Amino acid sequence: MQRGKGMKFVGDSRVPDKESRNKIPKDYSEYPGRTEAFWPNFLLKEWLVGAVFLIGFLCLVAAHPSPLEQQADPNNASYIPLPDWYFLFLYELLKYKYAAAQYVVIGTVIIPGLGFGALLLAPFLDVGPERKPSKRPITVGLMLLGVAATIWLTYESAAHVNWEERAKYSVANVPDVEIDEDSPGYQVYSQNCMSCHGDSLQGNPGMAPSLVGIPYKAEQIKDIAKNGIGTMPANQFQGSEEELNQLAEFIVSINEQASGSGEGGEGKSEDGGSSH
Repeated sequence: MQRGKGMKFVGDSRVPDKESRNKIPKDYSEYPGRTEAFWPNFLLKEWLVGAVFLIGFLCLVAAHPSPLEQQADPNNASYIPLPDWYFLFLYELLKYKYAAAQYVVIGTVIIPGLGFGALLLAPFLDVGPERKPSKRPITVGLMLLGVAATIWLTYESAAHVNWEERAKYSVANVPDVEIDEDSPGYQVYSQNCMSCHGDSLQGNPGMAPSLVGIPYKAEQIKDIAKNGIGTMPANQFQGSEEELNQLAEFIVSINEQASGSGEGGEGKSEDGGSSH
């Protein structure tokens, strides 16, 4: 048999052509509809989808603004703070025995850390090339478990909130009062209280609460002006007894307007049932 007869010699190079590889994109025609170049095809689609959701979210926010509450009042012990809806699941988690009190570190650090850590490790735990959810049990299972836990805890938290009771804290329900700046009581107020509580008794966040809607009567207001309350120190009022009476009557009259009761806040509880 003659050497080489019936045989074909094929060149084979194991050295990659780095120059051409960097300039010529990979040919994906062998896999139509299954994969594509990241730039610009895939990234452009991601941007378009993100833009659609962003525009939809902006329209939702414009049509239904977030319900804001009034400024915090350190003198109102009846107010129970409530986090925004996207933190309600953590708020509910802290109600359980082994996630609160002396175990608060478990509820605030360990459990959320394990949950988010599992989601971060999911791509490394499930490295299969399949794209079908049924072929990715670890990743899909962790994601479904996280979503289900978040939805359930959020629902449980929202279901136990008295939303009608909380509506009175809304900024939409701030009492609309008219202030007579020529009255003697307002003149006394401007000399003793305005620097902290504002020109319209609206309060100053971080300094002093609003005086509109407070549950105190005239005698209580005079006692607070002399002896202080909470973070308010004593002896803040500088004036005569007559001026103190004018100040108390002025604040009571404002609260009569705010409550609509015409009784100087007597219809409200003594434990601070109003909120600001």
